[in-house]
Amino acid sequence: MVSCGVHEIGVLLVVPVIKTVKLSRLAQRQLRKVPKHIVVRLQRWVELVEYDGLMEARRIPGFHDELLRGQRAGQRSIRLSRAYRAIYSVVDDVVEFALVEEVHKHEY
Repeated sequence: MVSCGVHEIGVLLVVPVIKTVKLSRLAQRQLRKVPKHIVVRLQRWVELVEYDGLMEARRIPGFHDELLRGQRAGQRSIRLSRAYRAIYSVVDDVVEFALVEEVHKHEY
């Protein structure tokens, strides 16, 4: 009896772990004007990215990390509160925050 086996060749995808965060000048200016708890919340998210990586930080439901569409296609946002969100994109394995903005209900 001859046995013939089929071997599967697995493909290992290596995804870089993104752990670097930069704030644009605009985002830095805007953070000076928002309530302190918003700044603390963004700092917490940045710490999560730097420690666990971007993919792990995206999994935390409290930040509602979501891909944007329309004029902001290619960017993502995280919710810092019901009233504030931060817009970011990933460029060359670095998270770059473009801005922190106040969101009004009529804009949804």
